[in-house]
Amino acid sequence: MADAEIIPIGTRGRPGRGTGSPKPSSAARSLAAKPAPKAASKGAATKPRRATPRRTSKPAAVDAIEQVTTEAVPPAAPPSAPPSAPPRPAATTADRGPLAGIAPDVWLSMLQGAAREVWGEQWEPQLAQLLAVLRRRLTGDYEVDEFGFDPEVTEKLTLALLRPIAEKWFRVEVRGIENIPAEGGALIVSNHSGTVPLDALMTTVAVHDNTGRFLRLLGADLVFRMPFIGEMARRGGATLACNEDAERMLRRGDLVGVWPEGFKGIGKPFSQRYKLQRFGRGGFVGAALRTGVPIIPLSVVGAEETYPLVGNIPSLARLLGVPYIPVTPFFPWLGPLGLVPLPSKWLLEFGEPIRTDEIDAGAADDPMLVFHLTDQVRETIQQTLYNLLMKRESVWR
Repeated sequence: MADAEIIPIGTRGRPGRGTGSPKPSSAARSLAAKPAPKAASKGAATKPRRATPRRTSKPAAVDAIEQVTTEAVPPAAPPSAPPSAPPRPAATTADRGPLAGIAPDVWLSMLQGAAREVWGEQWEPQLAQLLAVLRRRLTGDYEVDEFGFDPEVTEKLTLALLRPIAEKWFRVEVRGIENIPAEGGALIVSNHSGTVPLDALMTTVAVHDNTGRFLRLLGADLVFRMPFIGEMARRGGATLACNEDAERMLRRGDLVGVWPEGFKGIGKPFSQRYKLQRFGRGGFVGAALRTGVPIIPLSVVGAEETYPLVGNIPSLARLLGVPYIPVTPFFPWLGPLGLVPLPSKWLLEFGEPIRTDEIDAGAADDPMLVFHLTDQVRETIQQTLYNLLMKRESVWR
């Protein structure tokens, strides 16, 4: 039997593959390492060889587009910094702040300018006074009287906040201020109106700014049951509207204010504006007779138009324990915006004092005399209201 021809694996049975021929096959040639390119001879021009793009799994169309774009747009060279520019340090969090880099002298100049805008050219003594007040308040170095009255808080805080409202919003005009005594006790009796007792606050500002005296208010017990408001009322010089407290203040020489109409005055409907309600039982007259101080009638025009009362919610008022829940053309329909008072023009006129020092102190127990004086004060205020309304050009000016 002749020798059989041996065909190596991988030659697929084709002759000349793995038969011992000295010529390598094409598969063997593809596995061999590629020889290094020959160096070009010196002086000969060399043609740059174009780099073959690396074959990836991208589609041929996408690969062609990227190749054309890369060849058409050469990469831009990074900008080089000027040789003379020093290296910039890395930015920190403080450097990125809006107030970073402001020198201390600039800060000082800004603070001085702000203080000059607030207190004027004489800002230094004003600032020193404010700092002294703050130091006394923090250390407890201040005094209050037996009723809780704090003159410093009243003058520096309460009156300072109310003064722009009186001057700019209501444009309060005061008449007959000469009828208020410069010293000694006196009782100011006024009409009450406006749904919210702003008339008492505006009267306090007017009296202090025109006479330099503090007006001690007699308020209802509801005021002192309210949180924060009751405390501020005490510090502002108010006390409970009772004969005992009123007489103690008048004997000390204080200027006391009372509004005998009470909640019936400020809670009356707008249709009854400037019509005085009943003045109670004349307790304020008895206090003036026992202390011998003059009674000064006060008429206030303009407060009735701040919150025109057109309705009431009695069921909700009983639930909350208040005299009434007002309904105005703007409240509660506009929400908190309806609480802004209308800017009506205010007129305050202090009448001539009614002297009581010539009357025997025991006359305070005579109901007929007390009623007579009470009616006299009421009629004086009512007639003055009518005269002011006739002279007033408009509700707003």
